[in-house]
Amino acid sequence: MISAYRNRRAERHANKIKNKKLPDVEVEVTVPELFRCPISLELMRDPVTLSTGITYDRENVERWIYEDGKNTCPVTGVVLTSLEPVPNHTIRKMIQDWCVENKSYGFDRIPTPRAPVSSGQVVRILSKIVAMRGNGNVDGVKELVVKIKDLVKESERSKRCIVSNGTPRVLRETLETFSYENQENILVLEEILSGLTVILPFDQETKSGLWSNQSLRTIVKILTVGSLSGRRNAVLVLKELLSTDQTKLEEFTMIEGSMEALAKLIMEPIDPTTTNASLLAIYHLVAPSISFNQKETLITRFLEMGLTERLVEMLVDCTRGVCEKALGVLEGLCSIDEGLKRAYANALTIPVLVKKLLRVSDITTEFSVSILWKLSKYAKSIGEEEGVAIEALQVGAFQKILLLLQVGSSSKTKERVCDLLKDWNLHRGKVECIESMDFKNLNRPF
Repeated sequence: MISAYRNRRAERHANKIKNKKLPDVEVEVTVPELFRCPISLELMRDPVTLSTGITYDRENVERWIYEDGKNTCPVTGVVLTSLEPVPNHTIRKMIQDWCVENKSYGFDRIPTPRAPVSSGQVVRILSKIVAMRGNGNVDGVKELVVKIKDLVKESERSKRCIVSNGTPRVLRETLETFSYENQENILVLEEILSGLTVILPFDQETKSGLWSNQSLRTIVKILTVGSLSGRRNAVLVLKELLSTDQTKLEEFTMIEGSMEALAKLIMEPIDPTTTNASLLAIYHLVAPSISFNQKETLITRFLEMGLTERLVEMLVDCTRGVCEKALGVLEGLCSIDEGLKRAYANALTIPVLVKKLLRVSDITTEFSVSILWKLSKYAKSIGEEEGVAIEALQVGAFQKILLLLQVGSSSKTKERVCDLLKDWNLHRGKVECIESMDFKNLNRPF
């Protein structure tokens, strides 16, 4: 009887141990050395092997070769005999199997990478585009350009392959082939411009081709009557051209409707990217450092469109990028008396310029000082120097430009600051107002 009791007690004790929940134990799984990229030391998702026999993750090693410009193996330092990495399917399969085995520890199976676009594939697509444009097949060309755009977006490697096999040249020639005067061609022309934007920046051959009169007229046509996305892509291409070849500026301005199309993108903005590109394109046309025939006439045309007033309005509340470019354009417009007259007549000009001093970036400060200096000289020439000085002093300009002498700025800016201090100091006793918020949390090395 005692034995039976002991057996029952032992059974109850065993059941308690069996039903007792054991505490969770965290198990740390170490990724095998073979599966880790030597550059990032992380699990490889697309292993590729270089000519030295070392395997890396594609994204990391392509950044090493193409973005950093290295031609050596990251591990051995040996010069590579080929810059094209070869997919390592064996290692990739081993990594996928290992991920499946360790799924319970949070390792998801890496997907099998898509085969990167090959030179042969690109050449075949381009050959079809050439054949279709010869037959006037607008829809076929449009479909193939969309395919090229999709391939470019896959990876940086795909983009390099597509660019190196002559895509910019074929797209440029196709842009010239289809006449912008035919309304049916507008859609394919917009698609071609969209294709050109995804392969920026252009090489010299592409830029030279796009500077042809036919191409420029097509770009201006899209800027004028194209869809919102078409106008956006057109100005992105145009910005790239204007920023790299200043010898062609006058040729562009002679195209009917070119200036009006650019100004319209500022007066009726589409999106921040388009606004930034439009401002930069106009800046290259009106910047004081740029010189070409009929430049003053060009600036006058912009002024007549109300660009000065629009820029001042934009500067009241805008992003840093827009602020820098808008001030650059405004400085260019103020390079002639008519531009100064319009800026001086706007009640917001001086308060906005003073507000931008020491608040956005060094370049905005230099642009603002330059415009204030020009306005001061202009006011003196028409006998209204006191008006500008008092208006600037009322919004705290004297304290800000005095501070500029103590912080880093260009010698030209400091010379203009000294001129402004001399001119405004004569009127300082008449009015004084400091906007304390402009100096709050100011972090400058003195």
